[in-house]
Amino acid sequence: MRSAKDFFKPLAVGAPEPVRDIPFRPSRMIHFFPPSNAKMVAKVPEIAPTVDILLGNLEDGVPASDKEAARAGLVEVGKTVDMGTTQLWTRINSLDSPWCLDDLTTLVGEIGDQLDVVMVPKVEGPEDIHYVDRLLAQLEAKAGLTEPLLVHAILETARGVANVEEICAASPRMQGLSLGPADLAANRRMKTTRVGGGHPGYLVRHDPDPADPDAPRITYQQDLWHYTMARMVDACVMHGILPFYGPFGDIADTVACEDQFRNAYLLGCVGAWSLHPSQIAIAKKVFSPDPADVARAQRVIDAMGDGTGAIMLDGKMEDDASVKQCKVVVGLARQLSDRDPELASIYGF
Repeated sequence: MRSAKDFFKPLAVGAPEPVRDIPFRPSRMIHFFPPSNAKMVAKVPEIAPTVDILLGNLEDGVPASDKEAARAGLVEVGKTVDMGTTQLWTRINSLDSPWCLDDLTTLVGEIGDQLDVVMVPKVEGPEDIHYVDRLLAQLEAKAGLTEPLLVHAILETARGVANVEEICAASPRMQGLSLGPADLAANRRMKTTRVGGGHPGYLVRHDPDPADPDAPRITYQQDLWHYTMARMVDACVMHGILPFYGPFGDIADTVACEDQFRNAYLLGCVGAWSLHPSQIAIAKKVFSPDPADVARAQRVIDAMGDGTGAIMLDGKMEDDASVKQCKVVVGLARQLSDRDPELASIYGF
């Protein structure tokens, strides 16, 4: 067992000290782009200012023949593009792949000072994070980095979900988790081919009408991912890291995408993946607090004074817990306003 006193010591001589608190910057969307595609790389300077996080994807969706080109393309972006306040992430290849080691050694050595977060796919237990943790420390020391890279894990297997608390606690580098519904569905042998979202076969049905047993009965489609998402959020919050919803694969169904993102937002996720420019706007809308909610929250905070006791406001009881909820909403609105002048105007800040 590792001593708590050693937890915040570097894992390699000369590596930067681990962070003690995970920074919470605007993170409404993690926008994926394929760095092996020269046309997409050329568009990065245009895309970067419109998103909170830009992620160079090296894993799924990149053919084996393009893996090295994708890695080189991301190095080019890191060296040539001014990201401004937008975070630059990468999703490396899985730890059991022949490309993972070269992904890490190349990226940390070449653009480690430009990367914010390394996303690790198919994390199944704390041992996966321990491996990446030590290797990153060695590479950071070799590259002379002064700030540690953070790690984001994707839950894509049943074992990963079963070990979610241990994964969150595995390293001070842990920045957050994302739900990977497609791989998780396959691993669980779920009978769906959809990438995220609900399923018309997963439903509840009204009881029959006793007066007309054969009459049609109303059904309600259910969310296949509610349990996993809620468990992930609890584990993340417990360990002070950030939960994200992952991909929504039906690009054309923007209504269902917005619904899925909103479910994640209401449960506590800070953002979601965007796989297409149309999903950027959806994520901005959903993961930015509603202006009416912000105004109401500010009224409660102002009315509660020192935040203790209880009051009646517009016919509703507000107390200490209400103030805590309201501060979450207003705090997020202010953070987003610092980055987005249009939002600041809408919120009245």
